[in-house]
Amino acid sequence: MTDPQEMSPEQARAAFRAGLRVPTSGYSAGWTQANLISLPREFAYDFLLFAQRNPRSCPVLDVTEPGGTSAGIFAGDLRTDLPAYTVYRDGELVEERTEVTDLWRDDLVSFLVGCSFTFEAALLEAEVPVRHIEAGSNVPMYRTNRECRPAGRLSGPLVVSMRPVPAELVPTAVRVTSRYPSVHGAPVHVGAPEALGIADVDRPDFGDAVEIRPGEIPVFWACGVTPQAAVMQSKPPFAIGHAPGHMAITDSRDSRYLVP
Repeated sequence: MTDPQEMSPEQARAAFRAGLRVPTSGYSAGWTQANLISLPREFAYDFLLFAQRNPRSCPVLDVTEPGGTSAGIFAGDLRTDLPAYTVYRDGELVEERTEVTDLWRDDLVSFLVGCSFTFEAALLEAEVPVRHIEAGSNVPMYRTNRECRPAGRLSGPLVVSMRPVPAELVPTAVRVTSRYPSVHGAPVHVGAPEALGIADVDRPDFGDAVEIRPGEIPVFWACGVTPQAAVMQSKPPFAIGHAPGHMAITDSRDSRYLVP
């Protein structure tokens, strides 16, 4: 089996299309990963405005035409080439599945939103551990008590991802990730999960819990699951997203989003 890190975007997408369902952290090293949210055209402007007002959590990398199944940075098929999808009706998560071809509509506008998985290779290169990669699990993600700026009919809370970082390496993690503003950038919060309204860091709302070892501090980054939290709160009639942690692997290089 090909090492997931060594897979090209084409190879990874083919594996997902064939039924492989796994979190994509650590896949296709050097290639940018993206969150997916697909909404009816009548909500597309509201989401663009929501993203513009909340750029840390919703950095838009590309947008399709209505009904489009690929994008400028994604040559695959958005209906089949992610490992898992979520389906929402009136804001309710009604199912998760490995493809959504039969649900696709001609009025769906799809947004590819930057993902923090993109800067994880840079963290590892700087010798900052990434626990969920070590554990072979999904990154933990949490709804917070911070409300995003609303736009039109869309509103919702900020969602964050968490990585435990040794205290002495927190400045390094901040420095490294701040150079990737298009994929969430620097952390939004360091330590004290309760300040974000997170009652139990061992019980994430999405993804998997990870071990926080002695001497480590939980560090929180804005997360591209925020659009799905907005869908759940705002209740548009229909939406499709990626299953949290199961991203679109694009044809863009991480270096494209690196700020000198």
